[in-house]
Amino acid sequence: MNTAPVQTAARNSIGTVASDYLELTKPGITTLVLVSMSVGFVLAAGPDFSLVQFLHAALGTLLIASGTAAHNQFIERDLDKKMIRTVKRPLPAQKIKPRNALLFSITLMAVGFLYLLFLVNPLTGIISGLTSVLYLAFYTPLKRISFVNVMVGAVPGALPPVGGWVAATGSLTDPVAWVLFAIVFLWQVPHVIAIAWLCNEDYRSAGFCMLPESDKKGIISSLTVTGCLILLFPVSIALFVYDMNGLPYLLGTIVAGVVFFYSGLRFQLSRTKENARKVLYGSLIYLPAVWLLILADLFLAWLF
Repeated sequence: MNTAPVQTAARNSIGTVASDYLELTKPGITTLVLVSMSVGFVLAAGPDFSLVQFLHAALGTLLIASGTAAHNQFIERDLDKKMIRTVKRPLPAQKIKPRNALLFSITLMAVGFLYLLFLVNPLTGIISGLTSVLYLAFYTPLKRISFVNVMVGAVPGALPPVGGWVAATGSLTDPVAWVLFAIVFLWQVPHVIAIAWLCNEDYRSAGFCMLPESDKKGIISSLTVTGCLILLFPVSIALFVYDMNGLPYLLGTIVAGVVFFYSGLRFQLSRTKENARKVLYGSLIYLPAVWLLILADLFLAWLF
């Protein structure tokens, strides 16, 4: 009897289920969280970098970030049905049962929190737990209430590099940790506003207030974008001022900042979807560029 087709079907079924649960964790966002945490860890550790400590921090962060993303999808499962961009997610598409998603998300968050608490250090666990609480208990419900959610949501979004710093040092007293926080915070606000501008009709259909309702011409939105991009210059340069990174980083981050600011300025002058898309593209270039500049500069300093 040929059992090969049955075995193949079983493997395909297992692969599909695994893919659905992976999608529930928002891999793109989770990867960004993990990279940001890693930059904070490497910058804080310097020559005293511990691979074992880093791997513990990375695993714990991966677990709690994945669980937080999954729980967000559980909370918003009915709203996701109303938006084109999210209707095919595992829960609105009924690929995963809500109770299974709930158990999955809570388990990941709990295990990740406890892992960081006991195998890294208590402060790292607390920061990661606070990130989840801010994201799920404040940002998520605020999305249906006020444009303020964009700023509130940028806080948990900016905490991962701080968590990485604390995982390496066990301390929050160094101002550089908060410089990293400010870089991600000021980057995230324009990034989210650009997405909201492009998907505003979709968000409105689900009742999300991602843009000011009284700002039909986009004046507040565009001023918020350019204001954040202007502030990014002194904040990013602070890493050079604090002697954490050298001249290659300084020059590179200024160039990246100019490119990002130019996209924001174009949006300020003409608030079209095309220019909002350029802000989005600029944001997708800026943060990876800054992280790469930080790491490359550190590598060169250690090498020479």
